[in-house]
Amino acid sequence: MERVIKNIVFDLGGVIMTLDPAEALRRFKALGLSDAERYLDSYTQSGIFGNLEEGKITAEDFRSKLSSLTGHELTFDECKHAWLGYRKDVPQRNLDLLKELRAKGYRLILLSNTNPFMMDWALSSEFDGKGSSLNDYFDALYLSYRLGIMKPASDFFRQVLDNENILPEETLFVDDGPRNVEAAGKLGFMTMCPDNGSDWTGELRSLLHL
Repeated sequence: MERVIKNIVFDLGGVIMTLDPAEALRRFKALGLSDAERYLDSYTQSGIFGNLEEGKITAEDFRSKLSSLTGHELTFDECKHAWLGYRKDVPQRNLDLLKELRAKGYRLILLSNTNPFMMDWALSSEFDGKGSSLNDYFDALYLSYRLGIMKPASDFFRQVLDNENILPEETLFVDDGPRNVEAAGKLGFMTMCPDNGSDWTGELRSLLHL
């Protein structure tokens, strides 16, 4: 018997938004972080970058510590500009499908390893270039730095299930990180793992029989 999907949990970077890790590296190096490769990865950050995304330090802590690493004082906006190097684009086809899915009654949830600098943009009216924020496309947002936990930790997924009062077998998880998809699958989620920047909308439409 075919399972019925009622809820869809999306990742942000690599799914809704196309990632550009090379540009992020370039921008952090331009700030003076010569060994940026030590800290930055497409899926999981380390050092002060990982601590920021896991909510262990604040945006101000990060700014101060990055200033120390680069040897000169940095502003919030300089840090934000570097983080936004990850943002290549937000394809309109993705946003159009999100609107369509909500209109058809699917509950849309965002589950993201992210940080206050990225969210300063994403939660503003600049997100889609048309005056709407990430909040306008989703029913609920689960952000790593706010909750103090990161994918692929199973407790992150369990928080979503418990807080939303939803069943994993009625929920599709869409993420470009294989480890994240594997963790969700072990909990009973249906999963999709598109490549960063690929057009996954047709596959999702087919899965949902739209």
